[in-house]
Amino acid sequence: MTKKNHSGYAGIIGRPNVGKSTLLNAFLGEKLAIVTKKPQTTRNRIMGVLTQKDCQIIFLDTPGILEPHYQLHQNMIKCAYRVLEESDTIIFMVEPAMPQRIETKIIERLTTYHKPSFLVINKIDTIQKDSLFPLIETYASMNIFQEIIPISALKLKGIDSLLMAIKTSLPEGEPLYPPDMLTDQPERFFASEIIREKIFKYYREELPYSTAVVIEEFKERKPKDFICAIIYVERESQEGIIIGKNGLDLKKVAVEARADIEALIGREVYLELWVKTRKNWHKSSNALKEFGYERG
Repeated sequence: MTKKNHSGYAGIIGRPNVGKSTLLNAFLGEKLAIVTKKPQTTRNRIMGVLTQKDCQIIFLDTPGILEPHYQLHQNMIKCAYRVLEESDTIIFMVEPAMPQRIETKIIERLTTYHKPSFLVINKIDTIQKDSLFPLIETYASMNIFQEIIPISALKLKGIDSLLMAIKTSLPEGEPLYPPDMLTDQPERFFASEIIREKIFKYYREELPYSTAVVIEEFKERKPKDFICAIIYVERESQEGIIIGKNGLDLKKVAVEARADIEALIGREVYLELWVKTRKNWHKSSNALKEFGYERG
């Protein structure tokens, strides 16, 4: 009997910092989505294509669902929920804890879609095994999940079982994208994401959430590609914090970001960073559109 091919979209949804981007990277074996210890890192839908002999799974990583406080949050939530409409299969990721208000809201939304849905309990390496059972029973009693799968995306535990479950839930069909395609986002998008990741790494408290990165120029040229990026902040006082004494903090961001960009695109890069103020950009529809956060 000829083995049937499966192909389709698998949307990954959940609250911030549950490990959605870590899971995407684990499936692809590539660092496609930036990952930090801080929540609300992902702001856009990120597509990652996994092509195997008998299937093609198009994963859609999403911003975390949270209680919105300003326009950027609203756009992120809209982006996440739109992925539910685009997906053939839904992966709802949670931490190993009883459902709270956010989880309840997401589950209410899931009940309006008649699609295969998997509950993925991530970070099982952080808890005692016995504490999983009441959690699984609670979610199982809701009768909306095709399967409940405990995993550790960071430790790569359980992801093979999850991958098999996703694969068999997708429609039968030929691949939707070329076999060598990894994502639909251009290199300049990932360059801005990598810079933003370094900002989240090196700056404390709320400052990373007040920043946006825009690639002004991305030119392929010899001997090095040229990238000019602007880091936007919301207040003039934040410019000095980003730059640091004698420019050392900004230089540290640039050095690490350049190395990661070069590793991603396979070419040498000259990276130029500038810092500018755009007051209250996260509340401005015009600024959000300009910065690429109006795609939902």
